[in-house]
Amino acid sequence: MRASRILIAVPGFATALALALAGGCGRDAGKPGAGAPAVARDAAGHVIVEGDDRIAATLTWEPPAIELPPDGLDAARKAAAKALAAGNLHADATSAIPLYLAILQRAPDDAKARDGLQRATAATIVEGDAALADAGDDIDALRRAHEAAAVLRAVAPRDAGTVAYLERVDRADRLWELNRGAEADLREGRLGEDGQAGALGRLREALRLQPAQPRALQGLAAVESGLIRRAEDAGERGDFGAAKRWLGLAALVLPGSDRGTIADARARVAAMRAARIVRLRDEGLQALRERGGARELAFARGRLDELLRIADPGDPAAAELRERIELASHYGLFHPGQAFTDAIGYGARGPEMVVVPHGAFRMGAPAGEPDSSDLERPQHYVRFDRGFALSRTEVTVGEFRRFVAATGYRPTATRRGYSMAYDARSGNFVRSTGVDWRSAYDGRPATDDMPVVHVSARDADAYADWLARQSHQRYHVPSEAQFEYALRAGGTSRFPWGDGSPRAGTGNLTGGRDAGPGGRTWHNAFAGYGDGYWGPAPVARFRANAYGLHDMAGNVSEWVADCWHDGYRRAPGDGGPWVNPGCRTRTMRGGAWASSPGQTRSAWRAPARVDTTNARLGFRVAREL
Repeated sequence: MRASRILIAVPGFATALALALAGGCGRDAGKPGAGAPAVARDAAGHVIVEGDDRIAATLTWEPPAIELPPDGLDAARKAAAKALAAGNLHADATSAIPLYLAILQRAPDDAKARDGLQRATAATIVEGDAALADAGDDIDALRRAHEAAAVLRAVAPRDAGTVAYLERVDRADRLWELNRGAEADLREGRLGEDGQAGALGRLREALRLQPAQPRALQGLAAVESGLIRRAEDAGERGDFGAAKRWLGLAALVLPGSDRGTIADARARVAAMRAARIVRLRDEGLQALRERGGARELAFARGRLDELLRIADPGDPAAAELRERIELASHYGLFHPGQAFTDAIGYGARGPEMVVVPHGAFRMGAPAGEPDSSDLERPQHYVRFDRGFALSRTEVTVGEFRRFVAATGYRPTATRRGYSMAYDARSGNFVRSTGVDWRSAYDGRPATDDMPVVHVSARDADAYADWLARQSHQRYHVPSEAQFEYALRAGGTSRFPWGDGSPRAGTGNLTGGRDAGPGGRTWHNAFAGYGDGYWGPAPVARFRANAYGLHDMAGNVSEWVADCWHDGYRRAPGDGGPWVNPGCRTRTMRGGAWASSPGQTRSAWRAPARVDTTNARLGFRVAREL
């Protein structure tokens, strides 16, 4: 601040103080904290100024030159007292301290002036301390504190109050420099968590100088946040060991403070870990779901290895993926006997499917089996290297209804306007108009839990193809080998349940105790057996077989995918369908509610044209795993 010259004229005290400023010491504009002043002292105690000059302009102060006329002391005393009372301490030549200094220069023994100067000096310390209170994060406040320090050094350098105040300014400078340096470290990512140079050491030094200093505490919170961000970044990369270390260091930054921030961060990292575990499991399962070949198995094993590195011992996701990998070579994602459904869009699910175990059996009837024929021979060995799934029941009217509604498909009987229905009056199957998949065995409306009948082989294929498109899985009408393998369920007997008569609850079969409308009974039936139904029963009303499948031996006969062949010579041994391009005759398997005992045998088979529809014939679906 350069000196200002002021001439005071005092005739009658009517003349105001005239100011002639050769150079002002006005304050710089700017937001609090703008810029980064760097005020420090070197080993020799010299002031070093870096950054902007808002502090540099306040390091020295010289009182403005005031020339008092010979009769101006009283006017100066009054002006100084008035300035002191107004808090105008040292800003210019009208301020108290410059006036008292001018008076004492003229009258060194003026006790009132000396007392006024002391009071102005004390007020300057108060003013400076008020600025220091805000100097932690306000550069203008620190500048004002330096202005007061410059005045005090010039006016009362050896005063005890001045010395103590200057020490407080030095501490404020050091705090500012420490915080400024820490903030630069934070911008550059130098957190100092390793005990080397960085923000953490500077901030702890600042808090040693002034415990609970807000700016330093904010800096520590920023260090904690930086460590938490590193932990979360490590979590995103899947390095949860590093994430744990970073969070441990973060917990030490603000010991004793509210640990909610750390607890929340740990919860977020734990959620990342849980999500990654689930994602690794799902990626492994998805690879197996897509194909389950050697490459997919290797991929899934890699995901399992990573999952095991980050999961707790016994984690269920790891156990699930390990089990799926073990089973994938035979069952894809599934295990024998498992029931499941596939999503088919719009929140709907497909039929309940049951996993049939892989294995082998002898297909067909042995020579000499009662009621058998050469159409069921020669017996031949069929092996399934991989399990497959069959729908637990025949496809129901309700399931078929969803297909028709979703696609607009017109089934065979609907298009041609008739099907073969049971006539209660004659006890025969007759051609009936207006009967289609919506109809029961006798032509009346069917309920949704009944097996769909009056459907052709083409209708069955269309339904299975729709399921495949909707679910993106390999659905189809089962092959003849799949049907007989699942029907036998590990047995080798004449009937699926054994060689004798069925036990109660075995299935919807022709029984000697069954009675139809008007008291009609069967002429060729299982003696002593009754199931309570004349016509198909709602699905799953009878016991499931050993593989968990219902109604394989009764209720309705079922379409299979194979073209009809008069015997099994040259039949495939892998369980796949035996198909000839363009065949117009397909195969049906399994007994029905109106089948004779011979037609309920495990090996029974019969041909039917692909457009056949009647009240005894439905279907179920298979799905590859």
